This record gives sequence, structure tokens and C-alpha cells, in this order.
Amino acid sequence: MNLQGSGFIEADCLAPISLKHPALWRSACYANGKWVEPGTGSRVPVTNPANGKVIGTVGYLEREDLSRIVDAAYSAFAGWRWVPVNERSRLLRRWAELILQHRDDLAAIMSLEQGKPLAESLDEIDYGASFVSWFAEDAKRLNGRTIPSHLPDSHLSTMIEPAGVAVLFTPWNAPSAMIARKVAPALAAGCTAVVKPAQETPFSAFALAYLAELAGIPDGVFNVVLGEPDLAMRTLVSHPNVRSVSFTGSTRVGKLVLQACAAAGIRKIALELGGNAPMIVMADADLELATDIALSVKFAVSGQNCIAANRIFVERPVYHAFLALYTTKAASLVVGPGLDPATNLGPLTRTANLRDSLERIDDAVGKGARIMLGGTRHPLGGNFLAPTILADVTPDMRVCCEENFAPVSGVAAFDTLPEVICLSNATEYGLAAYVCASSVATIMHLVHRLEFGMVAVNSATFTGAPIPFGGGKASGLGREGGMEGFEPFVETKYVCFGNLGLPRTEVPEALASGRMDSA
Repeated sequence: MNLQGSGFIEADCLAPISLKHPALWRSACYANGKWVEPGTGSRVPVTNPANGKVIGTVGYLEREDLSRIVDAAYSAFAGWRWVPVNERSRLLRRWAELILQHRDDLAAIMSLEQGKPLAESLDEIDYGASFVSWFAEDAKRLNGRTIPSHLPDSHLSTMIEPAGVAVLFTPWNAPSAMIARKVAPALAAGCTAVVKPAQETPFSAFALAYLAELAGIPDGVFNVVLGEPDLAMRTLVSHPNVRSVSFTGSTRVGKLVLQACAAAGIRKIALELGGNAPMIVMADADLELATDIALSVKFAVSGQNCIAANRIFVERPVYHAFLALYTTKAASLVVGPGLDPATNLGPLTRTANLRDSLERIDDAVGKGARIMLGGTRHPLGGNFLAPTILADVTPDMRVCCEENFAPVSGVAAFDTLPEVICLSNATEYGLAAYVCASSVATIMHLVHRLEFGMVAVNSATFTGAPIPFGGGKASGLGREGGMEGFEPFVETKYVCFGNLGLPRTEVPEALASGRMDSA
């Protein structure tokens, strides 16, 4: 493992796009305050999903390298945990300022390697920075409490302490925001972090590490590493100095992470996994608003989003009107490379997602679904899929019963509330749901009966730093954001001060016996 100082610019560190601050383009891991190259020289290519061209290569670390980096994070934890909260807060605020200061470059890097349109990338940079700022401030409110004592001559209290080294696995569909959403509470609470980003989108992670370095976050506190995915996961999770694990990704891989944690010992763990969100449109809904919401919550990130509305259920009296308006709006989406400012629907990041999506479309059509829009590869070729709307979908179709990470929208009619509640809850997932309606009584009835961790009513935007993001069933464990976002990274310590040697307060006999003389 070769360690290079922060001023080192390697041969492979020339960005394939123009950046205002070229040093943001990094292609080496960042560990213990140094830029790290694998000792074997092992490098793998990263491609632009819009055209399949290689945009750079990154080094994969070996098992021994990864273990040494966790050791370094553990050593750094010994000092970082005692840094006063105001200083930790100041450093995180500075990191957030630098993220916003370089938002144009960070968004360009993200659109290049992930494929999402520039407007979405800019929104994600702002969204990620908001978590850093929010947790920087709320760390000051990680308070213990005094407990009324049930023991004589005793004082009872709790204090909140950092858990230790946190290993954080982040996904390719939100390569900047998910790092911020995990790293910010970990560092704010006094933990140190080792981030393993997705191999499809490493450059966004390295750029954030570079800005953390500029912000003055101490060596070993924030580390970003890459390795062969399964080897890296098992090496990091099983290290004896790791105390917390947070993973965002598919339910299939989340189960493997959970199994690896169980095999290695007890870890605090948070899992943000898959979703299959329903959207319910009642007959009294504002159809202009409902179709705008559907367009946003289905086609953002080209549908590669765990909170995407994969199944849209529309009350029968407005079914055809909804379909017509929704199809017209979706047909106006501009498909193209993420770096083109005119684009609002980019390519799929993974070629496998394109193949799976085309198979799901064929399955649906074979079982009676009607293609209202798209249904094929886009003329641009490559990983581009035409925005697709399927009408008359049924629960046995793959587009309904599987998580659908693509711009493929299934729409069906329903007649009664019990029917649509049953259809909505008929999934292994329990992350997000959407409701469009005017009747407060109907809305509250649905909110209480939908088996999802988050319900958005007449809104496409509902996430953010102050709210607890997460769900139940196969969608994961724990929450991210809000005060709940600290939970994977802190321990509650209870302290009992007994036999304080203070004089006992005598309780009047009348009070002790429950008798009180009237005045």
C-alpha cells in the first residue's frame, strides 16, 4: 500500500471534464489523511453510463490494507471522541460550506459517473450538504437525562457516548448524499468512519474526502476505501474494532451484510434497503397535481430510487383521465446524457438494470398490460431506456411484485379503499407510499393502514435532514436523518450514584400513610 500526501496528483488524476477546481478529481482511496494506492497496482475502470466510455480507473485495496485502515480509524477514535462538540460542529460546518462552494464541480462529477441530469445532481449536492449542517448543530443536543430515583440516597442519570469505528456502505444511485447522510451523524457523535462507496461511483466519494481534508477533519477520522465488493464488505464488517455498520443498497445484499455482522459478533447496524412504493390517487384528487407528483416520484434518477412510485393505483372514475394526462407529461421528458443541461431523464447506471427492465416490460405485456408510452430501448442506445408507462397492470406482473429500478411505471385502476389498501400492502417492502386525495377522512384512513415507514400526502418531496428516513419489513432496520439518525452511532450509558451519604429527608407520617388533615 503506497501512501501519498494530499498534494500528490497522480497520472490517472486528470478529469475527463473541465472542473473549476481540478484537484477535486481523485482516483485513489483516502485513509488516515493520505491518498492510498494498492501495493499490487490493481486498478479497475469506471465508465460513463451515457456512452460506456472509461472515464478513469481506481485502485482496489487488499484485505490487509483494509484492516490497517480500520486500525488507523480506531486509533483516531481515541482522540476524536474527546474533541469538544463545538469543535466537531465547526469542522462539519466547514465541510458543508466547502461542499456548497464546489457544488457545480461535484454535480458535474456525479452526472459523469452516475448518469443523472445536472439539475438532479445539483439538488443532491445541496441535499447532502444539508445533512452535514444539520447534524453539526444537533450534535450539541445529544443530551443524557436525569432519572427520578427509585433507590434511596442515589442519583441516576444517563450519558450519550460514541459507539466507535463506523463502517458505512453507500450506493451508486445517490453517491454524494448518502455519504453525507451517514458520515455527518457518525462524526458529529464522535465516531470515526470508514466509507466503502459503490464501485460505479467512486469519484464523488473521493471528492467529498478531499473537501473533508481541506476542512481540517483530522487524519483517520474520515476514510474512503475501495476493494473487491464482497471481500471489502466481509473484511470491514468482521474487523474486531468495528462497532457500527450502516448499509444502503438492495435487500439481497443487505441480508448478506446482516449475516456477516452476525457471524463476526455484535454490531450496531442500520440497513436502508429496497422499496416498492405504491401511489394511490383518489377520485377527488387534483389530477394536475397528482400527475406532476407521479412524474417526479417515478422518473427522478431515471426511476433508480428506492422511494420511486413503482405501482400507481387510480380510482376508476378518473383512471382514464389520469392515464392520458400522465402519458402526455411523461412523453415530454428529454432523454439524454446527464451532462447535457437540456436532459431531465438520464441513462440507467447499470446495463443489467436495462436488461431486467426490458424483461419486466415483456412479462407485463404478455400478461395483458397495455403500453401507453415507450416500452423499448431509447434511440440513443447504450443504457438508455425510453420512459415507459404500462396500463392495466396486475399484481402477478414483475413490474408490480419486484423492485423496479428503471423509468417504467405501472398503472392500475381500483374500486374500493379496502381493495387498494390490500394491493398497496401486498409487497415484502415497507419503505414509502404516496397518497393523492382531498378528503381528510380518506387520507387519514389510508395513512393509518398503509404498512410503510413513510407516507407522503399530496407531495413529491418529503425527505430531508430533520426527518427519520426508513421503513420496515424487507426495507430495512433503523432510520437515517432526524435525531433518530444518531442511533446507529451512539451508546447510552446509565450511571447510578449510590450511598451518597446525604442526610435522609424525613417524610411526614401523614404523607407516608396517605392521610392529610383538612385545613
